[in-house]
Amino acid sequence: MNPLQAATRVAFPFTALVGQPLLQRALLLVAIDPRIGGVLVSGPRGTAKSTAARALAALLPDAPFVTLPLAASLEQLVGTLNVEDALRAGQLRLAPGLVARAHHGVLYVDEVNLLPDALVDALLDVAASGVNTVERDGISQQHAARFALVGTMNPEEGELRPQLVDRFGLSVVLGNPLDPQQRLDILRTRLAFDEDPRALLSAHADQLATLAATVVVAQSALPHLAWPDAVLQHAAALALAAGVDGMRADLVMLRAARALAALEGRDAVTPQDVDAVAELALAHRRTVEPLANDSSSPQPEATRASNAIPQSDSGDWGALPPQQPTPTTRVLSPGAWPAKKA
Repeated sequence: MNPLQAATRVAFPFTALVGQPLLQRALLLVAIDPRIGGVLVSGPRGTAKSTAARALAALLPDAPFVTLPLAASLEQLVGTLNVEDALRAGQLRLAPGLVARAHHGVLYVDEVNLLPDALVDALLDVAASGVNTVERDGISQQHAARFALVGTMNPEEGELRPQLVDRFGLSVVLGNPLDPQQRLDILRTRLAFDEDPRALLSAHADQLATLAATVVVAQSALPHLAWPDAVLQHAAALALAAGVDGMRADLVMLRAARALAALEGRDAVTPQDVDAVAELALAHRRTVEPLANDSSSPQPEATRASNAIPQSDSGDWGALPPQQPTPTTRVLSPGAWPAKKA
């Protein structure tokens, strides 16, 4: 068999992804608890967005991998009811949609920013609730639809409306790898996969099996983990500091923190778990820049001087006196989603 043909039949090993620890964590969290609401992955072409989504599906036991086409209709997504059968035989017949096919698997949406808003809205509703409702002519039917939603987009091709961005539970912004050694590792791994995908898969078989078993155990442990008051208070404080709208960020942080605790095999959720997932939940919802200077607090003298209108003794407004260096502010997540306008 041609190596490239073989590569199309074997998914890239999840544990072989290079330089994407944050993306891998986000994907594992939504696989453990789909009610987090999926993950939105933004980045330029060639940053392994689709590769990572397929690798996640291959990691999960018997998990279907379903792709939502750009030209899909709402009926193709959520399904439809055959009313004629109901009138003739008194039985409802559901024609399942893509969300039903993705149950217990991964639903992948490439270029989600190019989909119609109504389609994205319906998809996010199902992803967050785990239940799909099909309605037609006053008749409705529900079925379970629990899947890990992965949406990807290239910002150069257009933005997703802020209201829809907010509906995604977690977000990850990818960049081009700038470290020469990391690029070399990526090239070696990708070329090895293209030459002999099954050999690379075999080399990672033990790691994949261990990680897959860990995910299954975490899914089972999830309902037994509660959130102590200290964890609730910490998530609320982080959400308030970020200036987010509504309560979705708080809830997503708590669900993601619980999934992380389950993934790492602990029997309690801690504030440290919330800290570990906070930027995944807050980066695309933030309206206040992290660690921004509070205008109500005293400013450093150098900052006050730089804000004053400079004047020289001679009254020459073009002459600027020497300025002290202005303190800089550390940004927690460089290159991430820009803060939303309040």
